Amino acid sequence: MELLSRIDSLVWGPPLLILLVGTGIYLTFRLGVLQIFKLPLAIKYLFSKDEESAKGDVSSFAALCTALAATIGTGNIVGVATAIKVGGPGALFWMWIAAFFGMATKYAEGLLAVKYREVDDDGNMSGGPMYYLQNGLKSKFLAKMFALFGIFVACFGIGTFPQVNAITAVVETTFHVPVIVTAIVLTVLAAMVIVGGIKKISKVSETIVPFMAVFYFVGAMIILVLHADAIPSSIALVINSAFTPTAAAGGFLGASMMMALQSGIARGVFSNESGLGSAPIAAAAAKTNSCVRQGLISMTGTFVDTILICTMTGLVLIITGEWSGELSGAAMTTAAFAGGLSVVGQFIVTIGLIFFAFTTILGWSYYGERCTEYLFGVKGIKFFKAFYISMIGLGVFLKLEAIWVLADIVNGLMAVPNLIGLVGLSNVVVYETKSYFKNLKTMDEISEIPTSESKTLEVEEDRMIG
Repeated sequence: MELLSRIDSLVWGPPLLILLVGTGIYLTFRLGVLQIFKLPLAIKYLFSKDEESAKGDVSSFAALCTALAATIGTGNIVGVATAIKVGGPGALFWMWIAAFFGMATKYAEGLLAVKYREVDDDGNMSGGPMYYLQNGLKSKFLAKMFALFGIFVACFGIGTFPQVNAITAVVETTFHVPVIVTAIVLTVLAAMVIVGGIKKISKVSETIVPFMAVFYFVGAMIILVLHADAIPSSIALVINSAFTPTAAAGGFLGASMMMALQSGIARGVFSNESGLGSAPIAAAAAKTNSCVRQGLISMTGTFVDTILICTMTGLVLIITGEWSGELSGAAMTTAAFAGGLSVVGQFIVTIGLIFFAFTTILGWSYYGERCTEYLFGVKGIKFFKAFYISMIGLGVFLKLEAIWVLADIVNGLMAVPNLIGLVGLSNVVVYETKSYFKNLKTMDEISEIPTSESKTLEVEEDRMIG
């Protein structure tokens, strides 16, 4: 544990934090703060029909749900609690900052994923950082490095251990079901879906993700409404703690500003995965002819994950006072919801965590599968699936502290080559974005011309659509 902690501190030191947030800041300003001005359009695209004759394996909405299935997980319940336990309420502020700039990062990832995607030997879409690093940045070394770390994150990081540990712990606490029994059932259910590939995974995700997000959001909102008078002071505590040391209180040992910043950004990345390079793997499977359109849709994932769901969890923890208690992780969040809504609150966390973590396991199986396909071809996929499923069953035997530190390490290693690629290909992102919105504006102007006059522009319009 001591060795892992030292490696974690080295990986998540100032260089990576600067690269991670700096990439988001750089892209934000180069794209004209797109995450604010184009968010309404992104939400509109999210609920609109897919383009006709678009290439891809699944709908844009299903691709986003698959990405959200992998991102909305224990990071939203356990990760937020862990961040605040280590860094104090100020960690939530730094999660907001990481998410705001991360929306620009996620947009660029989705755009590049579609632009440089390929079709594998089985006829399925393959895309993500390994392809835009190889085909865009012309660096096979960074591409292979990313794919290798991607497999590590899937098998030993976000994909398996934290999710399995969280599910088995909360089921044992709430329903008194033995950990081994839950692990066996979970492994069997996950295997049944994973074997079906992206179409089965996206179908399950498309059904579960919207339901679980609304279910958890409504539960948290009820608690906040019941304690509305405490919201202003809680937000003030979050902002003040982000820039000043947080004093020890109850079971909280105190935290410096650097601890709040580091834990907030690290857990924020774990939660929304902006800059990590995972979401573009799912985005590449979307049925779309526009890389910009899919980039906008991908961007909404960070907004939903962190700005909405993580904020709800963090405020509930602070308002109920559980952030300074003796508990940590899922137990802390469960106690906070139980304090706000009694037994109902406890079941909201339990059910929400089970669904969140289960779909994360499914989403990351696809990410690991694509990374395996890139390194070893389609023949290696079945071996990866077998190994991944076995890792699900082993997650119950590791300690919580070791699980989160190990996940942090492999997350950081995976992010490095992807962030280098995003900075190196930023000119491509800016060019595609400007071209798209210029053509979109021209199309809007043409649509306003009377029908009799617009017929003379049909050839030009067809050219722009092409």
